[in-house]
Amino acid sequence: MTTVPTQSTSPEVELVPSADDVAMRLMMAAIGSFDLLALHLGTTLGLYQALQDGGPATSADLAARAGIHERYAREWLEHQAVGGYLTADGSPDAAARVYTLPAATAEVVLDTGSLAYSAPMGRILAGVAAKMPDLVEAYRVGGGVSWEDFGPAARESQAAMNRPWFEVRLGPALAGVPEVHEVLRRPGARVADLGSGGGWSSIALARAYPQATVDGFDVDRPSVDMASRNAQEAGVADRVRFHHVDVANADIGEGYDAVFAFECVHDLPAPVEFLATARAALRPGGLMVVMDEAVQPEFTAPGDEVERLFYGFSLTVCLPDGMSHQPSAGTGTVMRQSTLESYAREAGFDGLTVLPIEDFGIWRFYRLS
Repeated sequence: MTTVPTQSTSPEVELVPSADDVAMRLMMAAIGSFDLLALHLGTTLGLYQALQDGGPATSADLAARAGIHERYAREWLEHQAVGGYLTADGSPDAAARVYTLPAATAEVVLDTGSLAYSAPMGRILAGVAAKMPDLVEAYRVGGGVSWEDFGPAARESQAAMNRPWFEVRLGPALAGVPEVHEVLRRPGARVADLGSGGGWSSIALARAYPQATVDGFDVDRPSVDMASRNAQEAGVADRVRFHHVDVANADIGEGYDAVFAFECVHDLPAPVEFLATARAALRPGGLMVVMDEAVQPEFTAPGDEVERLFYGFSLTVCLPDGMSHQPSAGTGTVMRQSTLESYAREAGFDGLTVLPIEDFGIWRFYRLS
C-alpha cells in the first residue's frame, strides 16, 4: 500500500481544457490543501490520538481529552466527517453528535510503521506555507531557502515519511538483488550512507545486515543529532555512526564495500563533487547505489499525478534548498535518469543501470559503475 498514486502513462487530463475544467481542478486542489492543513492540526494537537485512545467522542469529549476549545473541536470533527475521514452518528444535535475514527484513517494518520502512513504530508505543507515569503523572494533574486531554514517541519517530516519504507522494505528489496546482497552480507562489510537524514536508511541497513557497520554522513547538524538518537533507541549505535560532513567538499575516507545515497542527490548544489567523493570512498570492486524519485524518462505535459507531486516538491522545497548554496547545479526533485547519468560520468563513473527493485513507493534504485 503506497501513500501516493502509482505512475501512469495516460494522465486523465484534457489537452485543451475549458476554463470550467481548470477552475474545477483548482477547486479540488484547494479542498485537498485544506484537508492536509486539517491533518496537520489533527496530528499536532493530538486529536486523532485522542479519538484512538478514548474511542468515539462528542466535540466536548474531544476538547476535554486533547485540551482544546470545544468550538474548534466541533468544527474540526465536522470537517473530518464531511471529508470522510471520520464517521458521525445521525444525531441532529451538534453537541450530542458522536464521531468515530475508522481503522483505515487511524492507520494512515497514526501508524508510523505502516507503508500507508501519510500524516507528515500535512506538516510539510504547513512548513512550506510558513516560508512562502522567503520562497517568493528567492524566485525573484535567484537565491533559495535551505533545509536548515525550513527547520524541523521539513527534516522531521521527510524522515517520518521515509521511515516505514526503509524499515519494512529496504532489507528485502536489497536482498532480492544478488549483486548488492552478496556485497552487504560479507563479514565486516563497511557501508557509507551519504545524505543519511534522520538515519532510518542506515538503521535499516544495519538491521538487515548484522555483520556490517554503517557510517552515515549529512550536512545538516540537527539531522545528524536526530539520526544518532534514533540509532541509539533502535539498539544499533554500536554499528551505526553519524557524521556532520559536507560530502561534496570533504574526504570521508576510503575502503567502503558499498556506498548509498538515498533520495538526496537531486537536492545537492554540487552533485558531481558529491558523487566523486562517493567514488573515491569505494574499495576496488565496491558498490555505489543511488535511490531517487522514479520520474518519467522525459518531460511530458500534461503529466500524471506522481509527476505533478514531484514538481510540487521541487517548486517549494528541493530546488530552493539546492539553490540556497551557490554555485548550484539547480537540479530539483525531477532528476531524470539522463541527468543522473551525466553527473555520474562527470564524477568518474562509467555509467549507471536501473536495479530490478519494484514496488518501492515512488523511488527508483540505480547502480553506478
